[in-house]
Amino acid sequence: MRKKDRAVLVHGIWMSGLEMSLLQQRIRACGFDCHRFHYSSLKLTPAQSAAELHGFLQHLGTGTIHLVAHSLGGIVLLHLFSRFPQQQPGRVVMLGTPVRGSAVAGRLARGGVLRKVLGRSTEAGLLGDVPEWTGGRELGIIAGTQALGLGRLVGGLEQPSDGTVAVVETRLRGASAYLPLPVSHTGLLFSRRTAQATCRFLRTGRFDIT
Repeated sequence: MRKKDRAVLVHGIWMSGLEMSLLQQRIRACGFDCHRFHYSSLKLTPAQSAAELHGFLQHLGTGTIHLVAHSLGGIVLLHLFSRFPQQQPGRVVMLGTPVRGSAVAGRLARGGVLRKVLGRSTEAGLLGDVPEWTGGRELGIIAGTQALGLGRLVGGLEQPSDGTVAVVETRLRGASAYLPLPVSHTGLLFSRRTAQATCRFLRTGRFDIT
């Protein structure tokens, strides 16, 4: 029997990875062997989390390993490929990742006490200054356009947005494909359309099937 391609899911800030369970189930139903990677989004910098992810991926061994990351998790992937470029073959999907810096995080960071809720995620992370995309593989980006989220509470966002991350903040040079979907930032994890598009990209390197 042919060994299944694997997919590793990387969560965002303030999350444990359990929030990606439904997405994991749907990607598994597409025929992938799925794993979730957990890291401390507040105690570690994205670069430190990338080092832990590298160790996790090495433990999985050889073969095709795709990566699917939500929000801050996508920034962790940028550090991964910058610091440890020799990864196993596979495609990458980022969901609502503010690769150009997060306006919401910027407002929280200027809020004194509120800065503590971001922990070390701001260090070459949510405030910008992240590595360029150097993955050398197909990268697909899905951005939400339903403006329901934290952005409304901290003064609004440039539109369109997913309520937490503006669409313009997800634009990354070198991406292979880009797909906006009418879902919120957290909704990206629970949307069936997100899962279907992710599966298509992991299989073909495209979000469409035509």
